[in-house]
Amino acid sequence: MMKSLLIANRGEIACRVIRTARRLGIRTVAVYSDADAKALHVRMADEAVHIGPSPARESYLVGEKIIEAARQTGAEAIHPGYGFLSENADFAQAVIDAGLIWVGPKPDSIRAMGLKDAAKKLMAEAGVPVTPGYLGEDQDSKRLKKEADAIGYPVLIKAVAGGGGKGMRKVDRAKDFEDALESCKREAASSFGNDIVLLEKWIESPRHIEVQVFGDSHGDVVHLFERDCSLQRRHQKVIEEAPAPGMDEATRKAVCGAAVRAAQAVKYEGAGTVEFIADASDGLKPDRIWFMEMNTRLQVEHPVTEEITGEDLVEWQLRVASGEKLPKKQDELTISGHAIEARLYAEDPAKGFLPSVGRLDHFDLGDDGRIETGVEEGDAISPFYDPMIAKLIGRGDSRDEAIDDLAAILDGVEVWPVKTNAGFLFNALVAPEFGDAEIDTGFIERHIQDLVPDQEADDGVWQGAAAVAWLAGEASAPLPAIAGFRLNALESARVALYGPEGSRTIELEGELPSLSGFAEEDRVVVFREGQAFEFGLAVRGTVGAAASSGTITAPMPGKVTSVEVSQDEKVTKGQRLLTLEAMKMEHGLTAPFDGTVAELNAKQDAQVSEGTVLARIEPQETE
Repeated sequence: MMKSLLIANRGEIACRVIRTARRLGIRTVAVYSDADAKALHVRMADEAVHIGPSPARESYLVGEKIIEAARQTGAEAIHPGYGFLSENADFAQAVIDAGLIWVGPKPDSIRAMGLKDAAKKLMAEAGVPVTPGYLGEDQDSKRLKKEADAIGYPVLIKAVAGGGGKGMRKVDRAKDFEDALESCKREAASSFGNDIVLLEKWIESPRHIEVQVFGDSHGDVVHLFERDCSLQRRHQKVIEEAPAPGMDEATRKAVCGAAVRAAQAVKYEGAGTVEFIADASDGLKPDRIWFMEMNTRLQVEHPVTEEITGEDLVEWQLRVASGEKLPKKQDELTISGHAIEARLYAEDPAKGFLPSVGRLDHFDLGDDGRIETGVEEGDAISPFYDPMIAKLIGRGDSRDEAIDDLAAILDGVEVWPVKTNAGFLFNALVAPEFGDAEIDTGFIERHIQDLVPDQEADDGVWQGAAAVAWLAGEASAPLPAIAGFRLNALESARVALYGPEGSRTIELEGELPSLSGFAEEDRVVVFREGQAFEFGLAVRGTVGAAASSGTITAPMPGKVTSVEVSQDEKVTKGQRLLTLEAMKMEHGLTAPFDGTVAELNAKQDAQVSEGTVLARIEPQETE
């Protein structure tokens, strides 16, 4: 086993590799850019080396700097993580030429799977089923149009060097083909420096099924079963799970066997993922799953495989790279339970999923489940890198239990002021169709209106925010959480809050919703189902026995801007009686119970002092 390891990456994957290496007694070296000088992976590693400015192209993507950092620190091996240089065959070769251990597949294997057209030809020769399409070298637009017409519409145009959803166009009609081809080639040339494309039959009701494979230098290859990564937004994975729902043993044997043949065809070593597209219009069938591509690295979603197999895939990587045999044979690997992973991103679903950057002033992902993150409270989300904050993994004996576990984790997410997609993930997870496994790659697009959280706080959130603010004031310090409580019957609490929807004066009495949150001098933030709600805090106060008798007093000095009831009018609990403007905010004062306006002293535009009796409500008589 190697004694020292440099991780050529950042964020949660760097932290993940460091944890396993530390358990195995391996010294770790981190690399970092200017933006990551104080990052968690830097703090966790035994040693850290600065490799350049914040932009990745000047730091994490400069292979020479990373190899030099390994030389400086005496690191024996380099683990690339995923992204950055992880699938760069030239970098892998440079690491090997420098006399270092490359924790990954051979450069030739990376090259063989790097171009989609060449990889598909190789897979077809190895007996791996490939999607019907065109992989020819003739890139003349007329030839491509002819092939598309023969395949039948809809058809998918894909850049052979593409990835991450770039260089892909779905074409529904023959007359749209030329424009889509030109657009796809232009994007491919800009993104990858290669405008060659292939054509594939568009699959209706597509499921994205991938198989985790592992090979060693002794010629052995095994699979660690499949994952379903069908929940995607703009071709980016959002929620992944293992095993794939609805996968019977015959189909599993077929797809996992094909994945092993794919790995054997390129003499694969280390961790890899063979990705398939399935036509799930009639469920998962052995003859309706086709090879798409192979990712020659560890995947973001590898934790769900670890959770159902009990294996540490990073440890497997390090052992295989050190020349050891695979830790287990195929017949020693089994599936136990179900696991689901959600990718927590710093982005705002309400604003088209725009990235959200800044300091994590409040950051708490809870203590339940498995959390993979590269940040802590006080760290900053940088604009220079992928905005993924963490991976949240739920597990259970069944899929339903795993869903419940992950939903509970998402419900406990507390991130502020950076925006996250936690509420969006929660809504996707608890959607009835997801629970019934009615999923395909178009799931999010079809349900997007229901999945993006409503930004408006309901009554329960207002009440919870008022309770957090009141208790924080009583304790003279922010409280991390509250439970439902009952106030003294003779005294209730009154909290004036304002938010995007306006302002309210909340009277707290009885048992209240239990929301977690914190209060500061002039604001309160509460969290529910992954979503954060911010309110301005105007005033906290108490109302004595008079309140329970229906007396409405001014909670602070201000101006009456409107009177919305009249003398002797019947009112219902919660009905607005009048509006008071104070501290540049409007505060609605409401009826504490059903009754009648027995006294009305408030006049529009009148200035009033704190404690002034504005109205009195007599309770409704009951028989």
